[in-house]
Amino acid sequence: MQQLELFPEDIRIERVDHDANMYRFYRLRLMPDLFGGVSLLREWGRIGTQGRHRIDCFEDAGRATDAMVALYRAKQKRGYQLAR
Repeated sequence: MQQLELFPEDIRIERVDHDANMYRFYRLRLMPDLFGGVSLLREWGRIGTQGRHRIDCFEDAGRATDAMVALYRAKQKRGYQLAR
C-alpha cells in the first residue's frame, strides 16, 4: 500500500476491474483562489475521457486539505488506488 505525502496538492486514484469493464479515475487538486482561499477541484470519469468536474471553495488550506483527505479515504474504501 502506498503512503500519501504529508500535504499532497494533487491526488489521482483509479479503480480498474477488467471483468466488469470498469476503468475509472478520480482526481483531487488544491488550488489557491483569487480571494485568499483555496479551491478543491474534483475530476472523475472513465479513464481516457475528460470526465466531469466540480469545484468546492474553502476559506483556508487546512479545511480544503481535510476535505480532500476525507474524499480520498472514502474512495479508497470503494476500491480506488493511487495511480502509478
